[in-house]
Amino acid sequence: MMAAETLQRPSHARRAATARRLGEQQMQLSFDAATSADPSFGARAYAFIVAYVREQAAVLGSVPGEQVTLAACEAGIRPADDRAFGAIYAKAVRRGEIKVVGYCARVRGHGTSGGKLYAAG
Repeated sequence: MMAAETLQRPSHARRAATARRLGEQQMQLSFDAATSADPSFGARAYAFIVAYVREQAAVLGSVPGEQVTLAACEAGIRPADDRAFGAIYAKAVRRGEIKVVGYCARVRGHGTSGGKLYAAG
């Protein structure tokens, strides 16, 4: 049997950083696949997300990201993997078009935490 000191688990911060990095990699792979299947995906999704967040947040104050994603799918912007939208949200936040204003339970995540609330930037 190995000594206890060699079996130490990585710190929470290290595990969280690894999880974030893996999530970002998968998001990029999903986005690349979506734009390969439909070269207009990025531009259409970006325009829709920014407009929808602005419209809904003007009335409600903020809007859950899952609601935005589902509305985009209903509008015909449908990547094979919804994680492709993650790159669009990140770009819109970086450009100041939208911003994260809070967090909520995820409907598609069976009520788990981590859903983001967006408003106009």
